[in-house]
Amino acid sequence: MSSFKGSYAYSVDSKGRINIPARLRKYVSPEANGTFVITRGFDQCIYLYPLDEWTRLEQEIRQLSSTNPKHRFFMRRLLEWATESQLDGQFRITLPKDILQFAGIENDVLIIGVLEHIEVWNPRIYEAYLTTQEESYEAVAQTVLQK
Repeated sequence: MSSFKGSYAYSVDSKGRINIPARLRKYVSPEANGTFVITRGFDQCIYLYPLDEWTRLEQEIRQLSSTNPKHRFFMRRLLEWATESQLDGQFRITLPKDILQFAGIENDVLIIGVLEHIEVWNPRIYEAYLTTQEESYEAVAQTVLQK
């Protein structure tokens, strides 16, 4: 089970590759075999799932009903962007051009560990996301963590 956490400022090279930070790589299980599934995330970011975590997510997706229009829409949008990529010898992963465009990424990236997956953001879009939240972090935490 992955336990990605932390944020890291990096850049994307001219071939669309980003380096996966060492502090995140240590949480990639051997079962993933250095393979990630890349797909669109929510809020205009990119999701990177190690293959073993993606397999768990796929099992959940398979439980959705193909007769439910919302389920079909979600499956199509998530899976149409999904592609596999292998870490290279320098621990880089190649992000497809269309998904980089979707996320508005040109040079700089913010890489955030979010437990079972990694998010890749354009830093300006992430900052805009944070400033447009209707409630403070503390208020959301109080609601989310309330027992």
